[in-house]
Amino acid sequence: MGTGSRRSDRIAGGLLLLLSVGYGLEAGRLQADFLADPLGPRAFPLLLAVSLGVFSLYLIVRPDPDPAWPPAHVLGGQLGMLLSFVVYSYALAPLGFLLATTLEMAWLSRLFGASWRTGLLGGLGLAAALYAIFVFGLGIPLPLGRWWPA
Repeated sequence: MGTGSRRSDRIAGGLLLLLSVGYGLEAGRLQADFLADPLGPRAFPLLLAVSLGVFSLYLIVRPDPDPAWPPAHVLGGQLGMLLSFVVYSYALAPLGFLLATTLEMAWLSRLFGASWRTGLLGGLGLAAALYAIFVFGLGIPLPLGRWWPA
């Protein structure tokens, strides 16, 4: 296609590079009050930030000469997933892990073509299993929500 299509890869690479820098700066601020992990809490997020930075630089330096963009309905689904992750992060504390995760998994299931019933049942099963693993298996508390009696 030419320079217009290469430009889209470079724009995406530039935006991802900015994201990796911001993510890396935030990861660098992480601190733990305990020394159980010799690498500390920064290691994995910093590894992700560096990896994203390298791949975004590759997009900038060596863009695809003819990138194939997905159809509009696929991009809409991807945008729906992205927005749902933002909503999920804000809903986690007030709704609690079980309810927020069940609703998130049901929504994502719908985006992939499942029925609401299947999505809700699968989401509830996944949320309950993850809750049990984190709370009872790993001893990591998860929020129950503001609506849950304390």
